[in-house]
Amino acid sequence: MIKIYSPKDSMEAECLKDMLISHHIHCHVGGTFLQGATGELPAHDLIGLYADIADADRAKELIGEWLKASPIIGDEQ
Repeated sequence: MIKIYSPKDSMEAECLKDMLISHHIHCHVGGTFLQGATGELPAHDLIGLYADIADADRAKELIGEWLKASPIIGDEQ
């Protein structure tokens, strides 16, 4: 597995992971427990989203689309 994205926090990481899994891309969130060691480690890029090398390009493409999307608020469609 290779790192395909550095989420800003564990919430974003889990949302992206769920989205990729829904597209049948096996992925893993790593580093979430390292946030508790921020006094010992750099406080950035601790969390990573990892995918198989074969799925990496498609996963990056889906993440890019997800990041560009605008939320639908209320009853607007």
